[in-house]
Formats: sequence, C-alpha cells, structure tokens
Amino acid sequence: MNIGTPDEATVPSVKKYLGEFLMDPDVIDIPTILRYILVKGIILNVRPQKIAPRYESIWMDGDSPLRIYTNKMAEKLQLELGDIECEVGMRYGNPSIKSALEKLKSKGVEELLLAPLFPHHAQATTESSTKEALLNLSKMNWHPKISELGHFEDDPAFIDPLVNSIKPHIKDNIHILFSFHGLPVSHVKRSDKTGTHCQIVDGCCSIKKDANSMCYGHHCNMTVKAVVKKLGISEKDWSISYQSRLGPAKWLKPSTISVVEELAKTDSDVVIVSPAFLADGLETLEELEIEVKEHFIEHGGKNLTVVSCLNDNPDWIKGLSTLVNRAFSKSLDIPILNS
Repeated sequence: MNIGTPDEATVPSVKKYLGEFLMDPDVIDIPTILRYILVKGIILNVRPQKIAPRYESIWMDGDSPLRIYTNKMAEKLQLELGDIECEVGMRYGNPSIKSALEKLKSKGVEELLLAPLFPHHAQATTESSTKEALLNLSKMNWHPKISELGHFEDDPAFIDPLVNSIKPHIKDNIHILFSFHGLPVSHVKRSDKTGTHCQIVDGCCSIKKDANSMCYGHHCNMTVKAVVKKLGISEKDWSISYQSRLGPAKWLKPSTISVVEELAKTDSDVVIVSPAFLADGLETLEELEIEVKEHFIEHGGKNLTVVSCLNDNPDWIKGLSTLVNRAFSKSLDIPILNS
C-alpha cells in the first residue's frame, strides 16, 4: 500500500484526489464540520489549480511517477518472492486498496500481508492505510490470516540499500540533508501514550524510549543515525529537516526550505536524501528537485543533488523481500474492523 496519486495531471483529477486525501480524519484530525469547511470550502477551491501544473511537470510516460515506481516495485518483488501474489493498493486514488484486495481474494489467497510502504510509522500513513484495508476486508466478509509489515526505520534490509544509494554521491565538501515528510506535532505527541516524553524532554526524538516506540519523529532520527553510522559521516556534515507542510498547524521542525537557505550561505555542496519516500513522486521530483533546488540557488548555493528514492532498485527489492518473508513468518492475527 502506498499513499496515492491523482489519475491525471489535471485540475479536476487533482481536486478529486486531494478531496479524498484531506477529508481523511487521520490526515486532518479536527472535528468533521471544521474539516469539511477547511477542505471543501477553502483548500479545494485554491490548491488544485496550484498543484496540477506541478504534477504535470513530473508526469512520465502518461502516468504518475509514484504509481509507475510502486507498480514496478510490486512486479519485481513478486519475481523475487516466487509464489507470493503481490498487488498494489493506494490509500487515495487508484488502484484502490479495495480493488487490490478483491484481486487477491479472487486468486484464492488465504494468508494476507498488509504492507504499507512507509518505513516510519505515522497515523496519517501506516495507520490510515491499515484501517482502510481492514475495513474493506470486513465489508467483503473475507477472513484470511492477516499479518502486518510494520515499521522498519533502522532495519538493515532498508538501511543497507539506502546507504548504497547515497554512497555514489559522497565526496569532499558535502553536507547531507535528510529531508522527511512533515507531520503535525499533534500527531507525534499522540503517539506518546505516557505523556511524559514527546516535546517535553530535550532532544526527545533522538532518545530511544518506550514512550516513543511508535513516534514518527523518533523513527526518522533512528534512520538517520543508522545511515550516518554506516557512511562514517561526522555530525557537522549532516542535518535533518521536514518538508511538505500544509496549513497553520504546528509542524515538526526545522523545515527543509529554511535549512537549505542556511546551507546556501556555506561553501558546501548539498546532497538531499528523502528516506520517508520509497518511490519518487511529487515531493521528491518536484518539491525537492525543482522548488527546493531553485531556492538554494537563489540564496547563493551552488551545487545541490537530490538522491533518487529506492524505487525498484535491485538492492531494495531484495531488502523488501526479506521484510516480507520475515513478516509472513510471524503470522500475527489482526482483528478485522467492523463496517
């Protein structure tokens, strides 16, 4: 399962996609009536006209890069796994999670692995995708044995391919910026069931505690810690930031755009890595590769490189197959939601 994408790079298609995406209470978790006013009354009347041209600038072979790469990932994973069926379901847009489940059911599947393609757990991604799958299973009255992939922020099966993708860009005088998708602070704080750690303890995301075992910010920090250790990068040569903010809510800091602006004042070449995204899409090919790079140059920076996502990289396909086989071996029974 991946986050999803519009069917076409047009205003009506983008509007339909954003409507489905932003009306999800796991994405904008405010009272329904307020979310309706915000999304239907404001955002959808303005944002699609701005975003559609951005999608058009990255559209490839008549389709969305994210859909193309996610499909390739599934096709190559199935070849790697052999007799395990793989179907793609997007949380928003097509192919839907419902259509993927219907295909698997028709093939006689008896054991099902729900695999959200998000290394770092978050309410708006992993939880929302899993809820949607379980709800559709209930509506279909289908009861296969269910397992979950879970988060894998510092698992070698993910870290090793990620490190290998960065190595060709390592040279003298570089600064690596790890840019993660942003998340409202309210989402992060909710993951701390103890209420004693998140946004309370200094450097809370970098400290491993039971309180932040399901924290997106902590998972992001653990990915970076594992990568820089493997690469042997000194602390002064890397930074963490968060991109793709939306709305007035308080979001995780620092923002990618602000960090890039500061890095432009130095003489370092900047290499941006986006570990939260396993498949290239709008956030990497347009936001980072075009908008952030232009901002860097406008503020005096010289060289900025964006490392491609893992996509269907052979190393990653092997790593993903390791994660899948391990998850199947655990065979956890997950209760199906009532419709």
